[in-house]
Amino acid sequence: MGAKTEKLLAVLKLQPVVPVLIVEDVASAVPLARALVKGGLKAIEITMRTEAALEAVSRVAQEVEGAVAGAGTILNPAHFAAAVEAGAQFIVSPGTTQELLDTARKSDIPLLPGAATASEVMALRQEGYQVLKFFPAEQAGGAAYLKSLSSPLAGTMFCPTGGISLKNAKDYLSLPNVICVGGSWVAPKDLVARGDWDGITRLAEEAFALTA
Repeated sequence: MGAKTEKLLAVLKLQPVVPVLIVEDVASAVPLARALVKGGLKAIEITMRTEAALEAVSRVAQEVEGAVAGAGTILNPAHFAAAVEAGAQFIVSPGTTQELLDTARKSDIPLLPGAATASEVMALRQEGYQVLKFFPAEQAGGAAYLKSLSSPLAGTMFCPTGGISLKNAKDYLSLPNVICVGGSWVAPKDLVARGDWDGITRLAEEAFALTA
């Protein structure tokens, strides 16, 4: 197992649920991340879907003790480079391109690449990846589909993301090939908007307590 795989596993094993955040207002990034860390969720994926995202990664990386800031929705080499420069400690992509894989190969920062089919998983295995994001999890076939991959593609571990909630997280976490899940439910827009950080900490504690 390569050093970058070990580095990625160390991040993903911190908790059963990785918060997937869309940060609209950079001012909320630090208190939101602190609330999540307080509840036990240290690895935090901030998606590059808003203008505030890169600054949010930077602030969380610099200002939130205990947080492991990651960047998600990385679509191309320029995204990858910008996220790493901002301080991202892990990179997540919804799918993969050869250009993205080439960029990741040259970086010390680990990539969690997305895959939704057996062929995509096989292609990424050939590139040396043993830990993948299964996305979009529910829409691509859910826990039953992922379970069916566990035997023919043994040795590959997944972080399913997409459509996962407190209700179905255990369905995934009980699978032998799932290391953790990604979810946005731990940071609901309404709680973030009104700055209910205690409420988010409670959701984080509930998510941290999830086991198979």
